[in-house]
Amino acid sequence: MGFKIAVAGATGNVGREMLNILSERGFPADEVVALASARSQGTEVSFGDKTLKVRNLENYDFSDTDICLMSAGGAVSLKYSPKIGAQGCVVIDNSSAWRYDSEVPLIVPEVNPDAITLFSKKNIIANPNCSTAQLVVALKPLHDHAVIKRVVVSTYQSVSGAGKDGMDELFNQTRAVFVADPIESKKFTKRIAFNVIPHIDSFMEDGYTKEEWKVLAETKKMLDPKIKVTCTAVRVPVFIGHSESVNIEFEKEITADEARDILREAPGCLVVDKHENGGYVTPYECAGEDATYISRIREDATVENGLNMWVVSDNLRKGAALNAIQIAELLVNRNLIRAKKQAA
Repeated sequence: MGFKIAVAGATGNVGREMLNILSERGFPADEVVALASARSQGTEVSFGDKTLKVRNLENYDFSDTDICLMSAGGAVSLKYSPKIGAQGCVVIDNSSAWRYDSEVPLIVPEVNPDAITLFSKKNIIANPNCSTAQLVVALKPLHDHAVIKRVVVSTYQSVSGAGKDGMDELFNQTRAVFVADPIESKKFTKRIAFNVIPHIDSFMEDGYTKEEWKVLAETKKMLDPKIKVTCTAVRVPVFIGHSESVNIEFEKEITADEARDILREAPGCLVVDKHENGGYVTPYECAGEDATYISRIREDATVENGLNMWVVSDNLRKGAALNAIQIAELLVNRNLIRAKKQAA
């Protein structure tokens, strides 16, 4: 007997990707329900070779649903996730609404799978920020080997991280450049076509943005609270795939060759690191892929026990939808939940 899964926010970029990945990976679901706001009710979305009619999240009864993959934004999650959890349905939330709640586990299955047992306190599990997810997949095996003291990361984040509106704005502005039309900026604070913007999310009092703070807070929660993290988050004119330039300082000695060997064996990582033209991965090549790709691994001679590396991943998959479904698989594989139909 399979599970009943609901995808909330099924008409968005990540929601559609969740439906694709559920089908691709053959998740043991007898029934999948697509949910969104009232204005999207009746819209059709694809699920494998089937088409699902979108239902209204506001009046949906979760009492016979096992898992809700929530990708409808923070405000919606804050309103609905506790109610859904109270009906015995486990919420795996993709927003930032629950990530910093001490009673809600924040999970990347390759990094901290054992923390998932805490989910029963609220029946909510948090998915990390897209840029944090790929970062910690690459950091975890190196931290286990040589203990990370400090991480300096600059992110180069694609417009899909800002949703469909962000992708549309890049497309429309790029076209406008070539036909000499006026360029309109609605989603982003400055023109994104043929430009980069060192500003993602709102500014905080210390001058950092909320996106930069998320990387710090989430890395500490999932990996080790003692690690020092600083981040600069930049939006770049790429449709899909986040890239990161990562500088790491370790407590113990580690060479670039050792790091390559460790990462080649690590779950979720793929090393592509040849010292030649094209011997590295770019976001264009990682789109549609599940792995976190690591390139340009080299020693940093300016600090003791330092390394630099380049980390790239599909932000809609590992940064969001894939990670959520891997969390659902973890619940099932560890027998932490049983299908309600089966239990009945």
